[in-house]
Order: sequence, then structure tokens, then C-alpha cells
Amino acid sequence: MAITLNSGFKMPIIGLGVWRMEGKDIKDLLINAIKIGYRHFDCAADYQNEAEVGEALAEAFKTGLVKREDLFITTKLWNSDHGHVVEACKASLKKLQLDYLDLFLVHFPIATKHTGIGTTASAMDEDGVLDIDTTISLETTWHAMEETVSSGLVRSIGISNYDIFLTRDCLAYSKIKPAVNQIETHPYFQRESLVKFCQKHGIAVTAHTPLSGSLANTEWFDSVSCLDDPDLKGLAEKYKKTVAQVVLRWGIQRNTIIIPKSSRQERIEENYKVFDFELTNEDMEFIKSKDKKCRTNNPAKFWGLDLYA
Repeated sequence: MAITLNSGFKMPIIGLGVWRMEGKDIKDLLINAIKIGYRHFDCAADYQNEAEVGEALAEAFKTGLVKREDLFITTKLWNSDHGHVVEACKASLKKLQLDYLDLFLVHFPIATKHTGIGTTASAMDEDGVLDIDTTISLETTWHAMEETVSSGLVRSIGISNYDIFLTRDCLAYSKIKPAVNQIETHPYFQRESLVKFCQKHGIAVTAHTPLSGSLANTEWFDSVSCLDDPDLKGLAEKYKKTVAQVVLRWGIQRNTIIIPKSSRQERIEENYKVFDFELTNEDMEFIKSKDKKCRTNNPAKFWGLDLYA
């Protein structure tokens, strides 16, 4: 299953996120994911593992497991490279060992002090707060993103972690419309208004943290996982599926692209098995009632300020 983007390219509706994947394990995890059926991989400069992902992709191409055109590869512009978009894109391509990206996203709608192409440490000021660069507008960043398309480095461009206001502005000043907005959304944080706004205006929505982060976000952000919800456990029993599979299926049926992340082989395989059942309209509405407006992934812990305040 795939969604046709406003750029005309098709994006697989399920992908594998590589955030927090350890370098030494990435090759085996990605090769096995391709064998399972994954054709979409979600990367970012900030994940600091693009080189390892590139080695895995090169191995897959070299052995004939897949061709480059079979895969959809996303990566993201880090905050400190807003003034160096084209150079940062080329740096990511070099690490990934690719000639082009299928999708290049602005990771966060914030420019910070430049720390060197491809370096992703968040520069902090003397007060321990994120050192924000107030001289670079998001419009300037976007027009540089458009250059990556016109120069053939990228097929589609998009945004990430943008709200309705910022998405509307991007639509107003863009020559090439954003193809995707990647946002946190899951049963406990559904963001129906933002999802519908994007879809109404031809922007596909990718759900990052589609399982509400589970253990990783519980450890980092003290968040609550929807995978522990007793009602969702009941639905899982009804469909003879895991809670994760039910939640991912819900994401697919609301026409969002899902990129579950896992470093466990059995979980990667389990998360892909979501095409052999369908939730009823009643169960879709029931899950809709579970919204707690609970964001689980908030970098305020690391940046000293809450960008979502």
C-alpha cells in the first residue's frame, strides 16, 4: 500500500524508523526488514547513524536484494543547518551512499546556531537554553529546500513537527508545496484538526511515534504508552492481533503513513503484519474516543525550553 504524494511520487504507507538504532546492529536489522517487505526507511541527520544505514543500503543493492528505485528513503535537515540546506542534503546523501533522496524534511521548524555541516549537537547559550538563530526565517529555509528538488538531489520535500499555523504559512510562500508533514500522532495524541488540515490541502501526514513511543519515551519523557490501555488490549484480543498491530492499523485507516521504530527483529516483523485485517467503523470511532491530547515526544527536556508552549 502506498500514498501518492502531491509531487506525483508514491510513498509506502508503512516504513521503518531508524531512530535510536545502534550502529553495529543496523545492517542486519535493515537487511532483514527488506526481506520482510519494508520498502520505506525514515532517517535523519540527527539520528547520527546515516553512515551505517548507507552501508546497509549499499549491501542490499550490491547483493541484488532490491534496486534503488524499489526503496523510499527519507532523511531530515537538522536545526543547525537551516542556513546550509543544500550542503547538508549533500552530506546526508554521501553518508547514505545515495544519488538522490525520495523525501527531505525540515526536521523542526526552528533554526539554531550553526555547528558545522552534518553535526547535530544542539548548541546551548550561557543559560543552558537552546541557542536559536533569529536571522533565518522558515521561508528562507523552505526556498533552499526547493533548490534541492530543482537540482535533482531530492524528489519530494516536506516539513516535520509543524502545526496548522506554520503549515499554512508554508503553503502560502512555497513554490513547491510540502508533500508531507511528519508529526507525532497516535491514539493518545490524535491531532485530528492538524491531520485533516494537511490532508485537505494535499499534504500527506506521516505519523512518527505512532505507538506513542512505548518504552523509549517512557524512559526519556515519563510519558504514558497507549499500548498499555486496557480497552485497546480488548480490541487486540477481538482481532487476534497485538495492541501495536491494532494501533498501527488504526493509523493506516485514517490515511496516515506510519513509521514504527524498533531495534528488535521480532517487533519489526510484527509491525509489518497489519494488512490482513481491517478495523470496523465502530472500532475506529471507539479508538477516536481514546484521545488524551498527550504528547509523548517533547525535546524540551534537552533544549531548556518548550517549543510547543
